[in-house]
Amino acid sequence: MRPRMLRTSLATLTAGLAAAGCLVAAGPAAAAHDRPPRHACSPAVSLTGYSDALDKTTYDGTYVGNLSALAPDRRGAVAALSDRSSLFRLDARTLEPRGVIALADENGAALDSEGLVADRDGTYLVSSETEPSVRRYSRTGELLGRLPVPDDLRTAPEGRARANGSFEGLTLLPGGRTLLASMEYPLDGDPADLVRFQTWQRTRHGDFRLGAGYTYRTDPGLGVSEVTATPDGRLLVLERGFTAGVGNTVRLHLADRPGHGTALRKRLLADLADCPTLGATAGQPQPNPLLDNFEGMTVTGRSGGRTDVLVVSDDNQNDVQTTRFLALRVRI
Repeated sequence: MRPRMLRTSLATLTAGLAAAGCLVAAGPAAAAHDRPPRHACSPAVSLTGYSDALDKTTYDGTYVGNLSALAPDRRGAVAALSDRSSLFRLDARTLEPRGVIALADENGAALDSEGLVADRDGTYLVSSETEPSVRRYSRTGELLGRLPVPDDLRTAPEGRARANGSFEGLTLLPGGRTLLASMEYPLDGDPADLVRFQTWQRTRHGDFRLGAGYTYRTDPGLGVSEVTATPDGRLLVLERGFTAGVGNTVRLHLADRPGHGTALRKRLLADLADCPTLGATAGQPQPNPLLDNFEGMTVTGRSGGRTDVLVVSDDNQNDVQTTRFLALRVRI
């Protein structure tokens, strides 16, 4: 069956989520710069709404969940990637699915798909943490090619990456010439808080060649679940962890623009446990019932000097987890 209809539409994604289905919308952020914004998670981040409307729904026989990445689609939609190899096209106003395509590797097998970029020519770049890999697909899901990956970043025994801990995030920097993938966890032999970011440079023929590698230091016990470029080329980095009986830790950081040294510095923008709940509920213990397994993130626009960011959780098709969208307004 199709997902239940959202009772009202989103105002626009670039202005943050408005009321839709079980969405709860917050009021506008305060205009003054000398006090925290309304519905603040921190002085730099405010929550403008959340939606559970797609939780435990299906579209054309495909489960709408396990969502691990988001990207603005050039056709005026939002692309949402499931780690079970499904790529959804969501309506930019209502978040209702309008289409779905299945992705597969060279042998027709499903991917552990984690990162997503909607490229300027209408194709999709998709990272998988199985090998790991970055593949290009047509707008209809046809496999078009595969990017090179450094040997060290391959999963053991071929390389030093741990299984289920390699390419988790993927983003294209402004200008469209630099692609960046983030590892979720450290390589074997690296410090416990150090993860690698890998870049590729677009050639004049439109394909990508290997570029520089970078290092990024995570907070203790956390991994990188997503990375997305800001309009000025810096990186929003989502760090995530889970403790049984306690719940999720999810923190949003701002990192340097790649290219200024190989070690990327960061600063904390917000711990999402400090966001207002807006009435959200959780099916398992959480420091804040708004929290879940947040994995996907994309910039949707700018308004009033702030950057609008959409975040989604991966429910792992688990009854105690939720497919939840958050709309954040970030001052960077």
